[in-house]
Amino acid sequence: MSQKQKTDNVVWHNQAVTTQQREEHKGHKACVLWYTGLSGSGKSTIANAVDKKLFELGVHTYLLDGDNVRHGLNGDLTFTDKDRVENIRRIGEVSKLFVEAGLVVSTAFISPFQSDRDMARDLVSNNQFIEVFVDTPIEVCEQRDPKGLYKKARSGEIKNFTGIDSTYEAPTQAEVHLKTAEQSIEQCVDVVVGYLKEKGIIK
Repeated sequence: MSQKQKTDNVVWHNQAVTTQQREEHKGHKACVLWYTGLSGSGKSTIANAVDKKLFELGVHTYLLDGDNVRHGLNGDLTFTDKDRVENIRRIGEVSKLFVEAGLVVSTAFISPFQSDRDMARDLVSNNQFIEVFVDTPIEVCEQRDPKGLYKKARSGEIKNFTGIDSTYEAPTQAEVHLKTAEQSIEQCVDVVVGYLKEKGIIK
């Protein structure tokens, strides 16, 4: 179902408990930490490390990982441009639900197209969407190649691979900019958590 298509004969039901009440109950504000970057850039590693740190700080969180989501919710999607768009549309909608529940939700997806990231941003309030650009040169990503995907893409075994034969549109105005070729995981975590504290999302 495309973004513009709507199911017939359904009515929106307002909930008795508001997002603001849920935030007050949890002691922090809700937001989406939207990690984007090439395969092998360190998105999942950093997102997991930040999630662990926030959990230790008493923050209510959840992490949506790109590979994990494709095992279930998005298991019917391929890696064509059309299915990539649908992949991100679904994740955007799920992230919105987590935000409404008062959580800090992290998403670790390549999400290569700026228009799709903008679509996800538009689903929540602007101050609830934090784009985290995990900026790692493709040469470094290829050297890491933890899943052996770049090797397969170079040999033609994998088609539509981001950075090889499918475009990655790097963010130009990300709220948080990480450079994993220069920063350690711990430094990246400190940057993200520091931003959340600076913006008053967490204490």
